[in-house]
Amino acid sequence: MSIKHLAEDDRPREKFRMKGKNALSDAELLAIIMGSGNREESAVDLARKILKSVGENWHDLSRLTIADLVKFKGVGEAKAISISAALEIGRRRAAQEVPERKQIASSIAAFEFFRPYLGDLQTEEFWALFVNQNNKVLHFCQLTSGGINYSVVDVRILFKTALEHFATGIFIAHNHPSGNLKPSEEDRRITKQVTEAGKLLNVTLIDHLIFNQNSYFSFSDEAML
Repeated sequence: MSIKHLAEDDRPREKFRMKGKNALSDAELLAIIMGSGNREESAVDLARKILKSVGENWHDLSRLTIADLVKFKGVGEAKAISISAALEIGRRRAAQEVPERKQIASSIAAFEFFRPYLGDLQTEEFWALFVNQNNKVLHFCQLTSGGINYSVVDVRILFKTALEHFATGIFIAHNHPSGNLKPSEEDRRITKQVTEAGKLLNVTLIDHLIFNQNSYFSFSDEAML
């Protein structure tokens, strides 16, 4: 019996999609790795049997060899390798330190962060950097790429991305291929638009930077936010 033949509420992949990974039992997670059971048992039932054999303990399961795993009816070499590989990934993850997120606490720090992406372009691009309440980087991306004189920013996409990454602050940046750092009327308009939209969503525009090859203009430093 494969997973697709189970009642919908019992399908681990469907449950994962609808309710999230934390809603799944250990057996359901193992069933997703295996993909199917055998003629008498669903993938979930087979997973329960395997886990029961090791006292419901993932560490003890990780000690089973491929030869041990294939003794269970419905577990061939490919499934056994998939189980062992997933457990090895878990072991390596546990052994690694959580990487420290970079903190962007000033306009110069933002400039140094964006510079590799904006410092040497012949056309205008807009980028955004999303941070948490401690100004630590959650995500960054290019918003638009335009012509020599301007690039249009969709504020809806900007804040959709911010909300997807649970950001509380945003830095936006774009370059002026001409080298002139003076903000245009369009730059001022976009800055105001993003600031006002952020107030409604409780996401702060921390700064808007304009780049040329060697320097930058900061709306925050010039008290223009």
